[in-house]
Amino acid sequence: MVAAMESFQVPIGSDSDILVARAQGRALAARLGFPSSDLALVATTISELARNILSYAGTGEVAVQRIGDGHQTGILVIARDKGPGIPDIHQALKDGYSTSGGLGLGLPGVRRLMDEFEIVSEVGRGTTVTVKKWKR
Repeated sequence: MVAAMESFQVPIGSDSDILVARAQGRALAARLGFPSSDLALVATTISELARNILSYAGTGEVAVQRIGDGHQTGILVIARDKGPGIPDIHQALKDGYSTSGGLGLGLPGVRRLMDEFEIVSEVGRGTTVTVKKWKR
């Protein structure tokens, strides 16, 4: 029997890539035993992060993997791009702030949905968002 995949990477360059990353992330979280409410949060997070890659950088990748510390199991999502970067991360994390005309709920929403959130961005070099959700 082949063990279920506990990590994957999806290159992001089109809307269909977002759907693939979202579905694979949800499936991994389900295999790890996350409750259905958390499956929705993981899928939404992956969609938001992948959509940001497509909207702002054009291309990038989403990597998802099982994590654990011996006491708890979780899921790690890393979204990376080599796009223009975010000049003011503090501003980008405010509800309602958008440079694309959207609702400005993407990054602030992701931060609320997940248990841990980190963003590193350098203008002209790209952005990496790392989030974790722990199984309850």
